[in-house]
Amino acid sequence: MTLDLPLVFTALMGVAMLAYVVLDGYDLGVGMLMPAADQREQDLMVASIGPFWDANETWLVLGVGLLLVAFPAAHGVILGALYLPVAAMLIGLMLRGVAFEFRVKAEGWHRELWNWLFWFGSFLASLAQGFMLGRMITGFEPGFGYWLFALIVAGGLCGGYVLLGATWLVLRTEGALQKKSLDWARWGLVWVALGVALVSIATPFASETVRAKWFDFPRTLALMLLPLASLAAGIWVWMATGRLKRGAKTAEWAPFAGAAAIFALAFAGLAYSLFPYLVMDKMTIWEAAAHPSALIFILWGAAVVLPFIAAYSVFSYWVFRGKARAGLYD
Repeated sequence: MTLDLPLVFTALMGVAMLAYVVLDGYDLGVGMLMPAADQREQDLMVASIGPFWDANETWLVLGVGLLLVAFPAAHGVILGALYLPVAAMLIGLMLRGVAFEFRVKAEGWHRELWNWLFWFGSFLASLAQGFMLGRMITGFEPGFGYWLFALIVAGGLCGGYVLLGATWLVLRTEGALQKKSLDWARWGLVWVALGVALVSIATPFASETVRAKWFDFPRTLALMLLPLASLAAGIWVWMATGRLKRGAKTAEWAPFAGAAAIFALAFAGLAYSLFPYLVMDKMTIWEAAAHPSALIFILWGAAVVLPFIAAYSVFSYWVFRGKARAGLYD
């Protein structure tokens, strides 16, 4: 039996992008929460993501790299249509990278300036990513309504990253900052619920293809398990944070696991909505794929590189497990 290579690379690209969204999502969320903390808490927040944040971005490089080499026709269309938001995302990622390093050496108002730039870079990158997602769902259609839809998706993704960041801080910190993080997590969860509700209502109107895939009852009745599971994950996060706020014995990893589950379920729904298109209603994965000989060569490379990236990620999280301590980067 021969492999359907475009399908294999679509799955690999999906895994890379989901890993990026969850892993880099939490440190982008921590960056967006920085203005809500005092200086000592900001040092702890930076220490909680310090060993991981740059490695987390490796998954973005892998996902975009797979898009470039495995689906070159779609790569040109997608990045051409998203030139400005991609540039904004890269500026945001560069800003937060520079700010992360410079804030350590800065003193007084200079340190505060780099903290604000770290926040702005995190916010800009998150907003740009959400905007790009919204434009992809609608196949880059022109018109005010489609641009407004993309902005709604962007806001929802920012809220999701705040939720991931807050639940990560619940896991990695203790004391007053952990208590603050529990409140931030609940606020982020409400933001996510509102964003998901708005996007769920707007998406069928924004895309006829998506509407047909989700609302062709009774054939699609089983798909309702996805939103129900997302609701259950949201309730899980709300209850877990509530128990921790009351001081009850609850695993501190539970809120982050619930937030990651929300993202995984949302990603599964998005994958179902878009498949088999890379450019919605315009280009399928088979139309965009490179020549089979090129895909086979790339697959061998991915088989070598991907285990190393995964192993390094697991190793780094194991080495730096436990609670964050201030001064790690001072």
